Amino acid sequence: MPPDFFSETGQRWGNPLYRWDVMRSRGYEWWVHRLRWATQNCDYIRLDHFRGFEQFWEIPASEPTAIRGRWVDGPKDDIFHKVREALGGLPFFAEDLGYITPEVHALRDRLQIPGMAVLQFGFGDSGAHIYLPHRLTPDKVIYTGTHDNDTVVGWWNSAATEQERCHAIAYLGPAQDGIHWAFIRAAQASVANLCVVPLQDVLGLNSEARMNTPSQNDGNWRWRFERGMLAEQLAEKLAQLAEVTDRVPQPCAAQPFDDFVA
Repeated sequence: MPPDFFSETGQRWGNPLYRWDVMRSRGYEWWVHRLRWATQNCDYIRLDHFRGFEQFWEIPASEPTAIRGRWVDGPKDDIFHKVREALGGLPFFAEDLGYITPEVHALRDRLQIPGMAVLQFGFGDSGAHIYLPHRLTPDKVIYTGTHDNDTVVGWWNSAATEQERCHAIAYLGPAQDGIHWAFIRAAQASVANLCVVPLQDVLGLNSEARMNTPSQNDGNWRWRFERGMLAEQLAEKLAQLAEVTDRVPQPCAAQPFDDFVA
């Protein structure tokens, strides 16, 4: 990935690029098999770095950072047409964060794949307000924060600016039970059809529970949930919030994805 909010030198992952010409000639069979397996185990699938299906960032293998690179066309609609033919639908939502061009938004709209909003990003300048509940539409997936963010409590204690904290208090109001619960309530009460709250935010954990720091190669994905962390009182609080915000799962099968994106 090129330089962005998370890293001034970009994110150099070190993995080779897909041979999209070869994959196209084979009918994207590898992707079809992989995504079919995923749909058998998950209700919805988040397509990380959705931007890469429209254009992806290419750098020479010899470059020590991701600064010197170029944008190259990805498979665009073609791969999704093949996946839809094979799977009967597109049970996905797109990570459309960061540097997103009109062409990327157009691709997502053509495919009718929901995008994302991260509440933790919403309290900066006025341009950041697109992530706040009052600016959302039902065809969005709202997160309090993702695996790439610090936890809400960690962000509040160390990374949030004074302006962001003032804006958050003005928007969310005082939270006697912790800033993480103010975030959870705002996300759950939004019009977004799907709300995702990381377990670390449910538990109100600090930065020691952060899952991933982008562009940092070591020390990630170390946090583990331990038995006994979810107390009955916490479960009851989540249940009451889900009930009043109409997010209680239906007793039968999962919600049809066509209803989700309508």
